[in-house]
Amino acid sequence: MTPLQAALLFGAGIVAGVVNTMAGGGSLLTVPLLRELAGLPGNLANGTNRIGVLVQSASAALRFRAEGVPGWRDALPLSLPVALGAGLGAYGITLISDRGFERLFGLLMLGLVGPTLWGMAPGRNRATRVHSRPLQQLVFFGVGLYGGAVQAGVGLLIVAALATAGFDLVRANSIKVILNVVLTLIALPVFLLQGLVRWPAALVLAGGFSIGGVLGARLAVRGGERLLRPVLLGAVLALAGRMLGLY
Repeated sequence: MTPLQAALLFGAGIVAGVVNTMAGGGSLLTVPLLRELAGLPGNLANGTNRIGVLVQSASAALRFRAEGVPGWRDALPLSLPVALGAGLGAYGITLISDRGFERLFGLLMLGLVGPTLWGMAPGRNRATRVHSRPLQQLVFFGVGLYGGAVQAGVGLLIVAALATAGFDLVRANSIKVILNVVLTLIALPVFLLQGLVRWPAALVLAGGFSIGGVLGARLAVRGGERLLRPVLLGAVLALAGRMLGLY
């Protein structure tokens, strides 16, 4: 990897860290760049990207806490199903070929569009709540399963699930980054044991991700829902456009 490629990857990490913290889907930028700039195949890019996501999520969680919006208490009861799903998802995805991973990636990304738009529709985040604890646990087990396998776009799915459970978008994002820490801590060792992390690229990307996580959390708290809603919508539309082959 040349210095120019490293600089581009670092810059992409900053942008993706902001997007991941405020909405989700930043890995839709970094995973393809790991393939193009670092020459990594699908599963290796997926594993390498997890280092940056872990650093970004942890830095964002600390920034949310410093800004007075801690999500630890609300994230705690959701952590176990997320962790269980993440372990299963991470193991399962390592058994799939690189070509199979890329096809699955595309299909799962398309599946995120509807739930995310539904969850972030005006008025839904406080009007509709998931009252059944078993159902809520099942939903977040599915979130963990998806995040453990793919990661990219899982933030959008978490925000959608939290919005339908009654959380405002700022608090949903503060909870989301903590759940991302949990699922990444569970999934990452699976990729490490399989040799699916390329450390030079991972560390460069993590540096950018850490800056983006702090910036994204600060913008989310200070901009509130007025800023978060269009960012979420933009992330979903960008995701849909890519999956439809518009760019």
